[in-house]
Amino acid sequence: MMSKPIKPALVAISFGAVLAAAGPCDIYAAGGTPCVAAHATTRALYNAYTGALYQVKRAKDNAVVDIKPISAGGAADSAAQDSFCSGTTCLISIIYDQSGHNNHLTQAPPGGFKGPAANGYDNLANATAAPVYLNGQKVYGVFVAPGTGYRNNAATGTAKGDQAQGIYAVLDGTHYNGGCCFDYGNAETSSTDTGNGHMETIYFGNNKVWGTGAGNGPWIMADLENGLFSGVEVKNNPGNPSITWRFVTAIVKGTANLWAIKGADSTSGPLSTFYSGKRPNASGYSPMSKEGAIILGIGGDNSNGAAGTFYEGVMTSGYPTDAIENLVQANIVASRYSTSGSGGVSTSTTRTTSTTSVGSGSSKQQAQYWILRGVRELSGAP
Repeated sequence: MMSKPIKPALVAISFGAVLAAAGPCDIYAAGGTPCVAAHATTRALYNAYTGALYQVKRAKDNAVVDIKPISAGGAADSAAQDSFCSGTTCLISIIYDQSGHNNHLTQAPPGGFKGPAANGYDNLANATAAPVYLNGQKVYGVFVAPGTGYRNNAATGTAKGDQAQGIYAVLDGTHYNGGCCFDYGNAETSSTDTGNGHMETIYFGNNKVWGTGAGNGPWIMADLENGLFSGVEVKNNPGNPSITWRFVTAIVKGTANLWAIKGADSTSGPLSTFYSGKRPNASGYSPMSKEGAIILGIGGDNSNGAAGTFYEGVMTSGYPTDAIENLVQANIVASRYSTSGSGGVSTSTTRTTSTTSVGSGSSKQQAQYWILRGVRELSGAP
């Protein structure tokens, strides 16, 4: 027998805890823009996900193990990694796609860029180089040193041509450089530069060769191929600020002759829109010619001189609404990224989350009820 929706009067619940339970990809799905790729070494991005988050390979014998969340929808089981890697070095060999599209990220192959890895595959990330905490639970990010990169040139379900997509990533705001290019998102399937508009990714860093924002960076920009763009102008867009947060939520989304850049402190507060409007004032970017591959830590032609740290991110089908992205940001804040087990963050305000108290029934069912209600209210639906 189907249970009736839970009435507000029967429940006293922390909205922050609900958002954490729902998962970013549950939120996107509720808004009609489902995830087609969902990558994280820190946590599950769906409330019911229990599968592998990533795989580590240890140096002493090349054995591998999959790291899963501690519980459905929860933080990664870092203790399992620590036990497996004790006494030796481990590398992150696969970052699994949680969306069901099998868009897993593996060691990036050589590409058109004739850099250090031109004659071979990119390096894999050290599995223990980026420890952080989620609600006091130790987890590990993907530490991208120059020469490191991940890719999937045969991704399915991702946007192609001028199709709409959304991307978000949670990044380390203090780990960056001016190299090209610390990207996450949609790129060429050939690992070569095939022309303007053939990419649409989040970029983070202070590269000044193409576009820039205010100050000296780092900036959240979009790599659209043959240009890093901070707004409509090809060079400088002063409305795009330098980032000072330790944990950064970065968003780039695009559809037909419309795109946006957003950013936020991942530990506190709402998203800010740095740009929203027409495509850049240059040829080749409207319409777009996206190809649908997925990259992390590198440029579309395998340019691998950048540095950065990635914690989680997704790509969606369709152009997410501002209301949905606000809910995703609230979920990220509720997950409580921090630099210490006590929840402290060195350069931004710590967010605390109150406990959940429910009257009856499954807390996950209640979480879904409340998140769907929140989606309706924020979108203006009855």
